[in-house]
Amino acid sequence: MLALPIRAAFLQLFQQDFLQKQGDIRFLRALTLEASRGRIVDRNGQLLASSSPVKSLWANPEIMQPLGISQLRNLAELLDVSPEALNRKLIASGREFVYLKRRLDPRTAQDILDMRIPGIFAETEFMRFYPSGESTAHVIGLSGSEGKGQEGIELSQDGQLTGRNGSRQVLKDLRGQIIADASRAIPPTHGKTVELALDARIQYQAHKAISSAVQAHKARSGSVIVLDAKNGELLAAANYPAFNPNNRQSAAPEDMRNRGIVDAFEAGSVMKPFAMALALEDGHATLHTMLDTRSYKIGPATVRDVAPRASLDMLGIMQKSSNVGTSKLALMSTPERFWRFYNDLGFGRKPGTGFPGESSGTLRDWKTWRQIDQATMSFGYGVSGSLLQLARAFTVFANGGLLLPVSLYPQTMEAPSRRVVSERTAALMRDLLVANSQAGGGAAAARVPGYSMGGKPGTARKLVDGRYVADKHRASFIGFAPGKSPRIIVAVTVDEPSAGQYYGGAVAAPIFSRVAGDALRLLNIQPDAPGQPILPPMPQDIPADI
Repeated sequence: MLALPIRAAFLQLFQQDFLQKQGDIRFLRALTLEASRGRIVDRNGQLLASSSPVKSLWANPEIMQPLGISQLRNLAELLDVSPEALNRKLIASGREFVYLKRRLDPRTAQDILDMRIPGIFAETEFMRFYPSGESTAHVIGLSGSEGKGQEGIELSQDGQLTGRNGSRQVLKDLRGQIIADASRAIPPTHGKTVELALDARIQYQAHKAISSAVQAHKARSGSVIVLDAKNGELLAAANYPAFNPNNRQSAAPEDMRNRGIVDAFEAGSVMKPFAMALALEDGHATLHTMLDTRSYKIGPATVRDVAPRASLDMLGIMQKSSNVGTSKLALMSTPERFWRFYNDLGFGRKPGTGFPGESSGTLRDWKTWRQIDQATMSFGYGVSGSLLQLARAFTVFANGGLLLPVSLYPQTMEAPSRRVVSERTAALMRDLLVANSQAGGGAAAARVPGYSMGGKPGTARKLVDGRYVADKHRASFIGFAPGKSPRIIVAVTVDEPSAGQYYGGAVAAPIFSRVAGDALRLLNIQPDAPGQPILPPMPQDIPADI
């Protein structure tokens, strides 16, 4: 009798901490209260990505009774695994906690819980859903199974979207059932909503247009960029092939890349307006300057036009897409001045959008140039950029000579801009590009019913093993609308069309027409050229054979 109180006193005085700790290990559990990842919405509040609560099932094999054959078979069928694999997981785990399946749909999870198998429990987690599916997949990106951003906006805005988990300490009995709270719960802090400048309506139409065009022309891929010409906001960035972010198991890594932002390429004749603008800006030429546009040599290389003419003025050089005329205008500038102008347009530098993997393109140091390098750069060879960079460079023509930054998010104040050319030069170039959509111009197939527009097609031969080949092309078109007061800039590129046509004026220009028309109507921009006829294309933008 004396030994019992002595033993009790010993345990209370000298073993209390140890015994308390052992009790906590057996019965005290810290539960994570998972925070919901923030939503992503477009400029109109349309939901593009959200997290919804789902059930994850786990088991404690230590307290589970052996399952009967029919019970094991039914459970395996609901979990979409073989009975043998399920049995191995339960028997061989040697743990008190093993996931049966995470993020099950609510109906399946409830069917399993209704089986009332001792030792099987459910916890609430969050699963990411993308209501727009393929159309916005390349912009929104992906988050992983642990709720961390992996691609696109999900990655670049992971800090804003990721919340902070809460916690709750509870007491559980031997069967794992919660019998009491052990401390005050710390609630989770959910992630913030991220609003994009993207217009989901325009994005959807752009995605449809580029998807159908790539398939119709049997092309390798295609991309469309739509910018607000007034503030540089990204209204759409569509690519094809695409992938379904809600079912990514079958998606190839190649299809998950936002090609319009991360891929750089030689664009061909869409670069010609920049060389023409520099000549006008520096006073080397006027609209009435006549240039000899017959073939000529620079060292061993010959610069030629596909449809040569003896001479052309600036409008003729634009409409006939003259390599000879453009190169001669470019060579009126010193290499340093020419390089600085292209650099001011954003080539060779990242656009600064913050999008993961955005391309800077290539613009080599002018000190390494030969004369032929400067000549070919004027019509799109030897310099590369992403479709986004090309679209951004056209803001100079659409916005009075100012280069605008591109923003993925709505702008609440006037965007900071940098003057590249004067308002007069920008207005002259805008008029030339609008004239290029008239009879005799290469942009005729890009015309939008009811609206004026301006733009330039381009067709570039692709570089394969150090040589430009004749059977692989990239067709592009960049333009703006309405032509008199641009509100949008649309850039299109189609890689390796192989169904017969490959010129920018025939392949990419009609995509511009469709996307620009949809965007103008969705933005409620009033037509400025009612009754405007659609003219047949004039595909004279074939690259020089150099």
